[in-house]
Amino acid sequence: MKKKFLGSLAIIVLAATLLSASQKDGQVMTKENGVYVVNTTTLGKDVQGYAGTTPVKVYIKKNKVEKVEFLKNQETPKYFARVKKALETKWNGMKVKEAAAQKVDGVTGATFSTDAVVKNVQLGLEYYQKNKK
Repeated sequence: MKKKFLGSLAIIVLAATLLSASQKDGQVMTKENGVYVVNTTTLGKDVQGYAGTTPVKVYIKKNKVEKVEFLKNQETPKYFARVKKALETKWNGMKVKEAAAQKVDGVTGATFSTDAVVKNVQLGLEYYQKNKK
């Protein structure tokens, strides 16, 4: 009886932990210390690179892009490294409106990945503009 109870308790704790983590991961925008962070994992779920989705986190402070963080994806590492190098600081320091309108050239050999990252950044910036408080 005691083993069944402990087993059930362990399952409940595990389920609660997973639920808590999934709710936090499902948040599109958070604010910490004056910095808004927009996660495009759910916003850009239909935006495909060469091998899948290419989510990013866009960090915004005082209506300016601080940085773009590239999240886990299934793109070919060699080519995605080139995309990351070309785009990592592309929007840094720009006002949100300016960054959202930024025209970005594709990285040769990684055009699909580049386009997907750019679209994700744009989605994140648009979401911020519509939902900031």
